[in-house]
Amino acid sequence: MDIERFNERKQELSTAVQRLGEACAQPFSSFIRDSVIQRFEFCWELAWKTLRLKLEAEGVLVNTPRETWQQALQAGLIQDGNAWTEAQKKRNLTSHTYDEKLADDVYNYVLQQGLPLFRKLAAEAAKWQATN
Repeated sequence: MDIERFNERKQELSTAVQRLGEACAQPFSSFIRDSVIQRFEFCWELAWKTLRLKLEAEGVLVNTPRETWQQALQAGLIQDGNAWTEAQKKRNLTSHTYDEKLADDVYNYVLQQGLPLFRKLAAEAAKWQATN
């Protein structure tokens, strides 16, 4: 595993989660909602790719987000598989954000559940050491 790449990815995840938090703290508007959804998408991508690198360092090869979340749960890197399954469902909805009701649903999810989930993962990831 490329240790430098792993450390960069962890830092990118931390920064993305911080920016998601900043967006979530803003008063609601459709512009802010759309920004929160975009930041959520960034966090999702960085989260699974960071986990993939950590799993690779432990000798577990995964290719897809779904495989990554399943193996991360088995490896004890994440604890709440149901919460991450829900996050994946919301991420899949983001391609339909032209639908105002769906966009509002994803926005509210991120405020209430998504942001805390990403914050927890980013805090845990900051402690991980590259092993190879």
